Parts: sequence; structure tokens; C-alpha cells
Amino acid sequence: MNFKKYILAVSIFSSVFTACGNDNVGNGGDPVVPVGPTSGDVMIYTTTGSLSHDFKKSFVNFNKTSNMSSQTIKLLENTKYQTMDGFGSAITGSTAYNLLKMTSADRAKFLKETFSPTEGMGQSYIRIAIGCSDFSLSEYSLADKPGIENFALQEEELKYVIPVLKEIIAINPTIKIMGSPWTPPMWMKVNNLTDLQPFNSWTAGHLNPKYYQDYATYFVKWIQAMAAEGINIYSITPQNEPLNDKNSASMLMFWPEQQAFVKNALGPKIKAAGLSTKIYAFDHNYNYDDMPDQQDYPIKIYEDPAAAAFFAGAAYHNYGGDKAELLDIHQKAPQKDIVFTETSIGTWNDGNVLGKRLTEDMREVALGTVNNYSKAVIVWNLMLDSEKGPNREGGCQTCYGAVDISKSDYKTIRKNSHYYIIGHLSSVVKPGAVRIGTEGFKGNGLTYAAFKNTDNSYAFVITNDSGSATRIVLEDGKNNFGYEIPANSVVSYTWKK
Repeated sequence: MNFKKYILAVSIFSSVFTACGNDNVGNGGDPVVPVGPTSGDVMIYTTTGSLSHDFKKSFVNFNKTSNMSSQTIKLLENTKYQTMDGFGSAITGSTAYNLLKMTSADRAKFLKETFSPTEGMGQSYIRIAIGCSDFSLSEYSLADKPGIENFALQEEELKYVIPVLKEIIAINPTIKIMGSPWTPPMWMKVNNLTDLQPFNSWTAGHLNPKYYQDYATYFVKWIQAMAAEGINIYSITPQNEPLNDKNSASMLMFWPEQQAFVKNALGPKIKAAGLSTKIYAFDHNYNYDDMPDQQDYPIKIYEDPAAAAFFAGAAYHNYGGDKAELLDIHQKAPQKDIVFTETSIGTWNDGNVLGKRLTEDMREVALGTVNNYSKAVIVWNLMLDSEKGPNREGGCQTCYGAVDISKSDYKTIRKNSHYYIIGHLSSVVKPGAVRIGTEGFKGNGLTYAAFKNTDNSYAFVITNDSGSATRIVLEDGKNNFGYEIPANSVVSYTWKK
């Protein structure tokens, strides 16, 4: 049987796993055997929901004649929006565990395809947990024994996460890393801020104000410990999902608590330590979990100038509400950054059905957040196994990874929508790029964004979620070229003027 045809056929039913190292996977997912021109003015990556194009690389040249097409999209480089930080995924304990179950050769190949800026997709931003998460091998903190002097990196960091991060950094030395805690040490938690009773649980509780300074020191020690391992921490959030008290590892931190903790402890401690690590507020859902007193969480924090000075901006997830909230927050605080830091696919949203998820996730998660001023897009687990794990009781047990690896051989990989939507951005939109304006053809089912990179190249990413192909012409003020965007596809372009 022709293996490529077999892969294409079964992908329609979204049950295909693509073997790491087989003939369907090349640099960044490209077919190894070149198809069509191998060079040209414009480099293009195309992925279709049917995988008839699997991150296929191709090239076209600029048109030699002037453009009169009514389906022209013109880039407006003098209309500038946010500067991009990067795109990527989470290296959880579970992800690191799965990666390290691969052979070193297979893992090196996959990481190169994923993170190399020159020979792969060039993912450029990673999120990791400070201590455990619901995708860890156990519940733990970095100071389980009472007393901040007992801080130490644990087995999950030392044996799993840090070795994987070092391999990634060797491939992409400029990659950004964000850290977020799911819970502090249990001895720092109380049941509520009125009774202040000890709360001996990984799940829920509040941070005892008595330990604000110790917990701030905990962050500083973690940043310094990672630096000692050669891992620079670019940014942190004070609490993952501060309105969620039901995760296997979690803690409530309402906006007045986060404002006070950062203003009086975390911000000053990071500054005193001479660290440049950015602090992002909130790190939770667009709809603030429908809590009336938590609406506009970051905006309420910013209302105190002394607290606001320590925050680079705010981080968001999409498990409730609409991406339009990002635009609202930007309009209320245009001087502050916005980053998108978590989204999942799973059994609840047909997460392994690429034909359904690819264009929707590109429209809503990737381009949707970027077009509402997000400087970064980070999805959840980079890699889970074929049984959706390892995971923790009380956490998500129905999630898929950006890719899923077969637990039977730790070699066979299925790439899901989140892998492609991040790759289509990171492959052409480089850190430091500025999102720029566009005008012209809209087209039924089309969503797109344009960028100018620091090397003066252009990047353009578009999704077509209609059932028919659409031809467009892109024009940069000097050159133009045409391309037919397949039905139900994502296409990325990069070129120099």
C-alpha cells in the first residue's frame, strides 16, 4: 500500500498518527521530496484540514505585470499595531515525560521540526509550571517543608522539564519562557482571608498575607535556580487561573489579593534582585468565570499606579467568554501588553478531528487573539500520549496535546490543530515583528493578519474556513503575487520587498 495515500485516507477520520521519522514528516512537517519550485520570491506554507497539504512548503514569484485584481489584499506597513513576542506551547511535566520516552534521535528530530527558526516551525515562546500543574507526574511545590529556606527544584524539574528545555534552547537559543504557579506550598495557604485557617490541600484556598514576602522570595529563588541551569525566565504570572478553585492544583487569588501581593512583595523583590522578568496579571478566562466582582480583573489592578508599575500587562485563556474581551482590555489600558497563554483541545470539542478544528482554531485562537492585540499565543501541552496523559485526578483527563504520541511505541505521532496553528504563525512571524494594517478584499470565510519582521520581510497568515478555494492577490506597495487558498486551509507567506 502507498503509505502516503494511506495516511491521507485515514486522516479524514482523524485517527491517523504520523510516525516520527516516516516519509510524511520533514523539516517543520514538509514532505521530504520537493514538490514544485524549490525557490522563489515568496515562501509559502499550506495546511489543509484533509492533510492533502501537510505544512507543505512551496514558492511563487512576484507578478511581472501591474495588479488589477478585485481580490487584492494590500499591506499597509505604516499602520502599526502591537509588537509580537512569539508563539508556542507548554512544556508541562507530562510533555517532558513523553518527550523523554522517545529515542534521542526521534526527539531531536521532532524538537528541531518544532523549534528551529531555520529548519523548522520556529516556535518561540514556551510556558512552564512553577512547581506542579494538572499535567505533572505528582502534586508538589518547591518548598513542601515549611520555611522558605527549604526551597529547592524537585525531580520533575531536574529529571524531566529542565533537560527538555536545555535541548530546546540548544535549537533555539532566543526562545522566551513564561512560568506560572498552579499552587504555592500548602503551608502558605489559608481557607479564606477572614478566618485565616490553615488549608492543607493542593486544591483551592488563598495565599496567607502573612507569607506574601516568603512567596515573593519563592518566585525569585525559582527564577535564579532556572538561570543557574542556563534557562532564562522571560515572564511570569502570579497565579494560573486565579478564579479556578477546582483544579487538581489550584488557588484562588482575587484581584485585590494579586494587586497587594505584586505591589508589596513580588514586584519589589524581583526589582531588588535585579531581575528583568516581566509580570503578567490575571492568566485566566475572557469572562472572568462570570464573577461580577472580578470583571476587568487587570484593569482594577492597574487603577493603583504603584501596583500597575510592576505589571507588563495581562494574560488570558479562552475557556469562557469571547476574544473580543482582549480588545476591550486594550482600549482601557493601551499602554499595557496582552498575551494569550492557554487553550486546550479535547474530547469535548472534537480536538483530534483536524478537518473540524484547524480553521476554527486558527480563526478564534491564533488570528483572533492577535487581531485583538495579543503579543503572544501559547497553547497548552505540546505533547500528550495516546491516552491523554500523564495527567492528574481533578485535572483535565479529556485533553489532547498539540501533538499526541502513541503510548505503545513513543514514536508514532499525530499532529493536531494546535500544532499547526502555532506553526503557521511562528514559521513566518518572528519575535519583534510588528502587526501592520491591511485593506481590500475580505472574502467569505477568510481571516488574516499581516506583519513586518525586524529583517524587513513581510509575513501574512490567512485561514479559509469556507468549502471552496479562493484566489487572492497580495500587494505590498511594490510587488504583488497571486495564490489560490484551498478550502478549509491555513496558509502562511513570507517575502521581502
